[in-house]
Amino acid sequence: MFRILPCQSSEQAGWLFLRQALWPHASEREHRDEIDEQLRQPQRYINLVAYDRQEQPVGLAEASLRRDYVNGTDNSPVVFLEGIYVVPQQRRHGVAKQLTECVAQWGREQGCVQMASDTDLDNLASQETHRALGFEETERVVFFKRQL
Repeated sequence: MFRILPCQSSEQAGWLFLRQALWPHASEREHRDEIDEQLRQPQRYINLVAYDRQEQPVGLAEASLRRDYVNGTDNSPVVFLEGIYVVPQQRRHGVAKQLTECVAQWGREQGCVQMASDTDLDNLASQETHRALGFEETERVVFFKRQL
């Protein structure tokens, strides 16, 4: 098994590194700003890092408590899995499952009865991972915009 620790400091070993791997389009400054914002609202966010036996960070889960409408859900609040990432060499070893179960437990403690998440339509690996973690697809959406 892996040791799962909540992130309680912006200097948490692995947190920034794993966020950058999950969301490489964001700058380090953007990641640090988001980390600081989440740390200021511990009642709304949970951030977890999984460590292997050598204490190396191998996985990340970030989740939030959402009280607004969340597509595909029937209740409020909902725990929303904002992101989950496992380093490639540790995939299919139960890291994501263990992280997701910790997020689910936190959600139950917050009064949630549903957990939601999303991914891009073309991210088939993420869709497969979500199904393996017990999520069921609720809808597909294509967003549009028009300049005025």
